[in-house]
Amino acid sequence: MPEKIDDLLPTARDIQKQTALHEAEKADQYARRLAAAEAEKRALIERLSKPSGLTEDEKVRLASTVIQRAVRNGLTEVQVYRFPNSLCTDRGRAINQQEPGWEKTLTGIAQEIFQLWADYLKPRGYHIRYQIIDFPGGVPGDIGIVIAWGD
Repeated sequence: MPEKIDDLLPTARDIQKQTALHEAEKADQYARRLAAAEAEKRALIERLSKPSGLTEDEKVRLASTVIQRAVRNGLTEVQVYRFPNSLCTDRGRAINQQEPGWEKTLTGIAQEIFQLWADYLKPRGYHIRYQIIDFPGGVPGDIGIVIAWGD
């Protein structure tokens, strides 16, 4: 043979090492993506747990826009927000059980929407509903906020 066989055909052990390195790199990339996604999720929850920064006038205008669009589409209610249960001090338990005082468990934007409803929409006949909208693994997950004006 004119060429060395070791240059043409690596040993099985060398191939196994290459495969192991490749698999380790794939696992490392996956772990980095997972860590980045978790960091992004934590940052989003942190942002949502704080007030929106909108003025009262901006909030009312935004609510009006959303409601008017729903009315034009023939709806009598509209989901205005969806948020993770971690934005409730009890992770949504009181909402799920419809306990009196459940609104006291709200934080951040979810609480802000409730206050907007209480101050401006409720006196005008609108209804609000906070409800668990998914149950991953059988436990309360995300919570939806619905504003309604129909009977």
